[in-house]
Amino acid sequence: MEGFYKFLENNSIFIVMIIVLIVWIGIFAFLSILDKRLKGIEKEIEGYKNEK
Repeated sequence: MEGFYKFLENNSIFIVMIIVLIVWIGIFAFLSILDKRLKGIEKEIEGYKNEK
């Protein structure tokens, strides 16, 4: 276990960078899913407008 703690001490900046990368990937995925949902809602609204 001591080797693991040494690894964390010596490479802490890389661990922080990996965590930040995971957060950015999560934000990008969330925005992509949100964009797909909004496009579907926009198409649905356009369909209702064309019916009237």
